[in-house]
Amino acid sequence: MIFSAAIQGFTLSLSMIIPIGSQNSMLISQGINKNHHLTTAGLFMLYDAFLISVGVLGGSLILGTNDLLFTLLTWGGIAFLLCYGAMAFKNAIKGAHGDSENFVNQKSLKVVVITTLIVTFLNPHAYIDTVMVIGSVGGQYAGESKVYFLIGAILASMTWFATLALSAAKLSVQLSKPKVRATIDMLIALVMWFIAWSLFISWSQS
Repeated sequence: MIFSAAIQGFTLSLSMIIPIGSQNSMLISQGINKNHHLTTAGLFMLYDAFLISVGVLGGSLILGTNDLLFTLLTWGGIAFLLCYGAMAFKNAIKGAHGDSENFVNQKSLKVVVITTLIVTFLNPHAYIDTVMVIGSVGGQYAGESKVYFLIGAILASMTWFATLALSAAKLSVQLSKPKVRATIDMLIALVMWFIAWSLFISWSQS
């Protein structure tokens, strides 16, 4: 029973994390540039471990019943995602025109840390996926089974972010070619804008 709980935690968490979102997009960019990509992955692991733990230990009930908090998170997330998408779109245009001098955007460690915080905690989807979805399922377990579910969910996050960071860095030569990078940035921009739109639709229908 306890091992099946760990497996469920791992597979559920992985299914929530793999679809490209703001965290994955940032990590891919940092990996391609080899710009504090391991630090970025480590911070995302830490944030996800915190959010998943909060959800499994009962935080999903608080978030799910606080309409004001959810509204503030939603509009903060929409604003951020629109800006993030605009920056990715700008980089895509530069790359498409061969502006390679400004194309690689190296960020200081301080900027990277601040951006990871914004990407995670101003993104309502992070709360929906980790606190509400994973937390709600994990909350159905008790005792050791709950602990194993939590461990499995956190291990999935660690595995994914480490794999993504190392893969992006390993393929950085191929992925950093102007046309390839421009395509990636354009896709990132479209994904960010789509998530922002989906957040607005969800908020308007709630």
